[in-house]
Amino acid sequence: MEEIYTHIANLGFPIVISIYLLVRIEGKLNQLTESINELSRVIASLK
Repeated sequence: MEEIYTHIANLGFPIVISIYLLVRIEGKLNQLTESINELSRVIASLK
């Protein structure tokens, strides 16, 4: 039984960290995409 807990701890912790990082990166990627689109519109208006 203790071995099962060890496997869950060894597998669960990296999964939780990965999900947390993916959620944080997704938000930053959305902000980056919006900034790039805004920059494209500004550059297009300068021409």
